[in-house]
Amino acid sequence: MARAENKETVSPTMRYVAAIARLLRKQKGWSQEELGKKIGFTGSAISAMETCAQPASDQMLVGLERELGEGSGIFERAREEVRVEKFPSRFKDFVAFEQKARSLTMYEVLLVNGLFQTEGYARALFAGGFPRMSDERVEELVDIRMARKAVFDHNPPAMIELVVDESALLRTIGSASIMREQLLHLAAMAQRWNVTLQVMPLNQGLAGQYAGTDGPFTLIETDQHDHLGYMEGQRESQVISDPAKVSALTQIYAKIRAQALGPRESLALIERLAGEEK
Repeated sequence: MARAENKETVSPTMRYVAAIARLLRKQKGWSQEELGKKIGFTGSAISAMETCAQPASDQMLVGLERELGEGSGIFERAREEVRVEKFPSRFKDFVAFEQKARSLTMYEVLLVNGLFQTEGYARALFAGGFPRMSDERVEELVDIRMARKAVFDHNPPAMIELVVDESALLRTIGSASIMREQLLHLAAMAQRWNVTLQVMPLNQGLAGQYAGTDGPFTLIETDQHDHLGYMEGQRESQVISDPAKVSALTQIYAKIRAQALGPRESLALIERLAGEEK
């Protein structure tokens, strides 16, 4: 339902979408009802979008691109901007780099990395978090997390490496069936040509060395070949651009990767945990 307060809080991107959609609709001589019928919405929904009482949904933006954008990409670009706007503020800077990255190198300890999560796993995480979120916000966050996966299929696609601690694979999130689906998804992703997935075994500390004690982080090579780091925890995050600090993280990751199981051993472990021994 459209809410009056949305007019006060709507983002600049949505204000732009509303203005352009109204202009292009009028240029075609269509009423709000006619445009709505073409893209599967009511005339009142189009009116709410144009007055910013109810911002355009992702589905509506797809329809607007088809009927009004006519291949210009104007509403498709807006979809990308809207996704970023919906992220928590602390995460927006990182996502902007992530979605244009040439390579992503990640180490995760507590949970499966967001890019590798299934819908069920992500939904269970958001719904079970603290403080509790509304069902609407949970679904919104699940949608934008799934949308981030486009980075796997960019042209050219990013090269992606993930070392995940075995503890994250043993921690059941949501239910046993959700976790099994997540493990099978990891196994499938591990076999993509642009993905390298390794598992840091729980017993690594027995060897007297464990380079991952300081927690998770991500290394990014941007589309401009800049090298950045990213860390987050307890609702705080930071993008790291200082070359010396990024170099230190790169060296730590190299040691973590060397201490982890190899890709084949890691895949076998994931399949075994999923009950898919071969």
